[in-house]
Amino acid sequence: MLRMTKTVNLDGGTELPLIGFGTWQLNSKAAYEGVRAALEIGYRHVDTATLYQNESDVGRAVKDSGLDRGEVFITTKLRPNDARHARRTLESSLRLLATDYVDLWLIHWPPAQDQLVSTWQELLSAKEAGLARNVGVSNYSPTLIDALTKATGVRPPVNQIPWSPGEHDAGLLEEHRRRGVVVEGYSGLKNTDLRDPVLTRIAERHGVTAAQVVLRWHLEHGIVILPRSSRRERIAANFDLYGFDLTPDDVIAIDGLTRI
Repeated sequence: MLRMTKTVNLDGGTELPLIGFGTWQLNSKAAYEGVRAALEIGYRHVDTATLYQNESDVGRAVKDSGLDRGEVFITTKLRPNDARHARRTLESSLRLLATDYVDLWLIHWPPAQDQLVSTWQELLSAKEAGLARNVGVSNYSPTLIDALTKATGVRPPVNQIPWSPGEHDAGLLEEHRRRGVVVEGYSGLKNTDLRDPVLTRIAERHGVTAAQVVLRWHLEHGIVILPRSSRRERIAANFDLYGFDLTPDDVIAIDGLTRI
C-alpha cells in the first residue's frame, strides 16, 4: 500500500486530487447541481468529457462556485472520432467550460491504429500551446502506452480505466506503476456488489457504508477515484474517506474479491 495522501503529483509538479467528482450520465441540471454541491463539500477535481455533453454545465458550476479557477482541477476528454480536428474540439470544450485551459485532457479510448500516434501528438501539441496543462489517455493497455512513448518519447502520465474490487488486477496496477503512469479508476461503485458480506462486515466495523469502504480501498492503492451521484448526501459521503483507516487485512480481503 502507498502512504495515504490527498493528491498525486504529475510531471511538471501538477497536483491531481485523488478524489474527483464524475459527471458521466449527469444531464444539464444534474451536472450543474452536482458539481456545485461537490465543490461546496470540498471536491477540487471534476471530470467531464465531450461525449457527456455537459461541459457547459460543469463550467457554469465552477464559475458560480466563486472559487478561483486555479483551485479546481478540470478534466475533459477527446472522442477518437474527433481526432482529425482535435485542436478545434478542445477549443470548443474550453469555450463551453468557460476557461482558458483544462488541467487534464484525455483521449477517451484508443483510436484506429493508424491514428494512434498522431492523436497523441495532437494532445502533446495542445499541451505545448498551454491549452491543456496535462494530457493523458483512457481505456489504454500498457502495450498501447508503450507504443505512444516509443513513437514520441513522451509517456502518458495518466490512464483512466475501469477499476473495482471485482476488476482488481495487481499485475496491471504494477505495470502502470513501473511506467510511472497514474491510474484513474472509473465505475468503481457501479461495478461492485455493495451487499457483498466482505464489504458489509468491514463497513460495519468501521461505522461507514460499503460504498465508502470501496472508495477508500481505491485510495489505499493510490488509485484516483471519480464517484458520481446526483444526491448531495451521497456526494458528501463519497468525499468523506479520510476519517477512517482500512487495516492491511481489510485491503487484502477486498483484493480477494477480484474476478480477474
